[in-house]
Amino acid sequence: MAKHRQQGINIFGFFWLAFFVSAFGQMTLAQVFAQWYWTRPKRDLPFFALTAAIYRTIRYHLGTLAFGSLIIAICRMIRVMLEYVDKKLKKYDNAFTRAILCCLKCFFWCLEKFLKFINKNAYIMCAIHGKNFCASAKDAFTLLLNNIVRVFVLDKVTDFLFFLSKLLVTFGVGAIAYVFFVTDYISFVDNSEIQYGLAPVVAIMIATYLIATLFFNVYSMAVDTLFLCFLEDSEKNNGKDRPYYMSRNLMRILGKRNKPVKTD
Repeated sequence: MAKHRQQGINIFGFFWLAFFVSAFGQMTLAQVFAQWYWTRPKRDLPFFALTAAIYRTIRYHLGTLAFGSLIIAICRMIRVMLEYVDKKLKKYDNAFTRAILCCLKCFFWCLEKFLKFINKNAYIMCAIHGKNFCASAKDAFTLLLNNIVRVFVLDKVTDFLFFLSKLLVTFGVGAIAYVFFVTDYISFVDNSEIQYGLAPVVAIMIATYLIATLFFNVYSMAVDTLFLCFLEDSEKNNGKDRPYYMSRNLMRILGKRNKPVKTD
């Protein structure tokens, strides 16, 4: 029993640490992109923006990240426990119990996805305003709920485009690897021959997809941060006594403009 308890603590600690590291990266990137959006003129942007964001995250926001990652770690741990219980109860073949466990696993899977979405946007709002986790999560949820159609469209379109981009990069590198390993290119160069040439091609494609996912996660964070900044800009400013911070191209697309304030 003590061994199982220790294993559970180790697994929970691993989940918490993994989600904390992921949250740290999200918070750091959110600060960089938010600073770019809200700085006017752009020439006033600091040269070492990423270094400054890392410093601010370490100094001011570690508690926010720890709390947010703790929530997701608890949810993930519950899912692991449900999988463990499901495995133990399989030998009894109780249809009612299996149905209850299936519903619970589905519920906590959806809950974890929702919490990750809320946490990500809470970190962005924290990067913008510097509030605590709960206040940032509330502000982010309210802002997104008021613009639910825009959120849905942007989320689906960007997910589709990023997926296509990752596939394009993966198959492009895979095609180059195929020419190099499977065709007669190597034997033409140095009179050597590779056995089982498809194996390295598959390995390279898998590695390429994973690396591309990491890089496109940065773009995804940029899109989400700038989108939330745009929503906040549209909600708080009116283009008159509170001018918009969005770019002129974006204002032209949305039919907005900053009007000069009349003075008596």
